[in-house]
Amino acid sequence: MLRRIPRGVRVPVPVCAVAVAALWAVVDERALGGLPAWWWPVPLVLGWAGVLLSGADLIARRLPDVLTLPAYPVVAVLLGAAAVGAGDARPLARAAAGALLWTGGYAAVRLIAPGALGGGDVKLAGSLGALTAATSWPGLVLAVLAASVMTAAAAAPARILGYRDVPHGPAMLAAAWLVVLHPPV
Repeated sequence: MLRRIPRGVRVPVPVCAVAVAALWAVVDERALGGLPAWWWPVPLVLGWAGVLLSGADLIARRLPDVLTLPAYPVVAVLLGAAAVGAGDARPLARAAAGALLWTGGYAAVRLIAPGALGGGDVKLAGSLGALTAATSWPGLVLAVLAASVMTAAAAAPARILGYRDVPHGPAMLAAAWLVVLHPPV
């Protein structure tokens, strides 16, 4: 899929397949441990999309619009279905606010320090903000902080190895996936 998009990215298919299978196996394990069935699609879809987006960001240092922009309606459908399954619409209001908060925060950082975040990070922040805030307000805060810590932790070894920048998308996606994997029930 990533190879066919404009300015395609050559992410190794076997690596993606193994990574998605591993993430889905973890979701399966959580499902056996009490993860509500109405929530299963959220970490499954985020795991699949996260592997594609992380691969693109690690290899090409960009998060393709063809994946980040369609994520908004996909997230809306996932969260709408989860709200129906849970019989509770309150997470939808949190999701909308979370999307605005994470995107707004990252847009401000990009405006003040353009080299700190890429445009793809800002676009990705909205859908991840919606997903993590739908779990809880602490989930949103935890995801944002964990993503920053993971990127900072990777920066020092990367600089030692001669890389001048570290893609932030994989950390954002990993943090969000961990939060949605453990929503309050």
